[in-house]
Formats: sequence, C-alpha cells, structure tokens
Amino acid sequence: QVQLVESGGGSVQAGGSLRLSCAASGYRYRKNCLGWFRQAPGKEREGVARISPVYSSTSYADSVKGRFTISFDNAKNTVYLQMNSLKPEDTAMYYCAYTDTWPCAGWGMFRNWGQGTQVTVSS
Repeated sequence: QVQLVESGGGSVQAGGSLRLSCAASGYRYRKNCLGWFRQAPGKEREGVARISPVYSSTSYADSVKGRFTISFDNAKNTVYLQMNSLKPEDTAMYYCAYTDTWPCAGWGMFRNWGQGTQVTVSS
C-alpha cells in the first residue's frame, strides 16, 4: 500500500520561501507520478505540480509557474516542492499525491494522498 508522509509546512511572510517534502513508500511501479495539490478554505482542491520521476518530466499550474519547483530524490524516494516568492493566495493545505495510472497526463489521475501540511502566507 502506498504511503505518503508530508512535512515542511509552516507560516511565512509574503515573498518568502518554504520547501515541502513527501516521503513515498509502498509502490512497485517505475512508471508513476507524484504530485502536489492544495486546498484553501472554501475552495476545491487544485493541482499545483506533478512529476514523473522515470522521465524527470514536470507540469505546473499556471498560478505557480516560475515560483514553484517540484523535484524527486530517487535515493530517498522523496518528492519536494520548493516554493519561492510566496503570496497570501498560496495559503492552503498542501497534499502529496501518487498515481500509477500511465501516462499521468492530468490532475485527475491521482488516487493516493498524504495527510496534508499547512502553508500560511501573511501579507
């Protein structure tokens, strides 16, 4: 069973940076994708970034392009989300997600979720 454990959330002022981590375990397939989603109060969950580690291909939501970077450390089975130039509108609960549906060409293919980590950006 796939397990995802996030860490690294917190509070930061606008313009600051945070790095989220997600340790992934229990998966068998090399062709898979890991992603980060977020959900703000009163809003639907939205995809932020996803990565296919086997091809090192990435995709980002328009709202975070140029500010966020997703990466994967094969040795640690950990996916990261480096968030720079944070804005108050980035405030949300951030979730790590996994899918072995291939190719993972969209946000709707993720089926396994972590417990979430809170990110709060103050102005």
